[in-house]
Amino acid sequence: MEIRTLRYFLAVAREENMTRAAETLHVTQPTLSKSLKRLEDELGKKLFTRHSFSIKLTDEGILLRNRAEDLVSMADRIEQEFISLDDITGGDLYFGLAESFQIRYLAQSIHSFKQTYPDLRYHITSGDTEQVMEKLDKGLLDFVVLAESADVGKYESVVFPEADLWGLVIPEDDPLAKKKAIHVDDLIGLPLFCSEQSWESDIPKWAGDKMSDLHLEGSFRLSYNASIFTKEHLGYLLTFDRLIDTSPESGLVFRPLMPCLETKLYLVWKRYQTFSPIAERFLSQIQSTFTAI
Repeated sequence: MEIRTLRYFLAVAREENMTRAAETLHVTQPTLSKSLKRLEDELGKKLFTRHSFSIKLTDEGILLRNRAEDLVSMADRIEQEFISLDDITGGDLYFGLAESFQIRYLAQSIHSFKQTYPDLRYHITSGDTEQVMEKLDKGLLDFVVLAESADVGKYESVVFPEADLWGLVIPEDDPLAKKKAIHVDDLIGLPLFCSEQSWESDIPKWAGDKMSDLHLEGSFRLSYNASIFTKEHLGYLLTFDRLIDTSPESGLVFRPLMPCLETKLYLVWKRYQTFSPIAERFLSQIQSTFTAI
């Protein structure tokens, strides 16, 4: 199975049309059709359902698309790493990021790093722990930022300079907005929004034996989307401070949880990972920077 054939397959999956895919790949349609037929023969599975004016993926095709995207991304990354081996001015870095105001420390480090390596290119993937760790394990990312510590047997990490403060985002006209802090009894019986990961790991540390009295109205991976639902009075958002606009014009307010609940942030990489030269230099700089702060 060749990478070129997988590129052909992904183009057809994306365009859902053989002619358009051939045009984007700059190959003839017969060449493309023969390559895909050989791929189906090699795998022993039908990958496409062909209609009059379009092509749809079969279940086997969807599975291959998911795997092929990772394989092609890895091939592209290997190619770029070798191209940049002799490039002392730049290269590519790949990050998977959790949501936190502390991402500013990472951004500041990248900005400083680019003063020395002006041709640096960086690629950002956002997601929860499960999403970004899967890509890290596959070698598609150099570093991930997690709102939890990682398995020290498999990963190494450096902690960010501060901690994230938990609180509740509330519509400004809601009675709860008058409180200076939120206690667990305030939330009993209310519709709550939170990430599924935090609902299972962080909030129970705060709520204790009253966790079963709390109601998760809906889980969100992005706090911004949850804040829109909150603004429309569909529920209350449990999230980190400084993630959501709670300025006087926003219609929302943030109130800290009491007792205080904080979460540390970690920059994580695989133990014994073979870094590209640019990634190794960046890690050295950010370790020194975080230690100094």
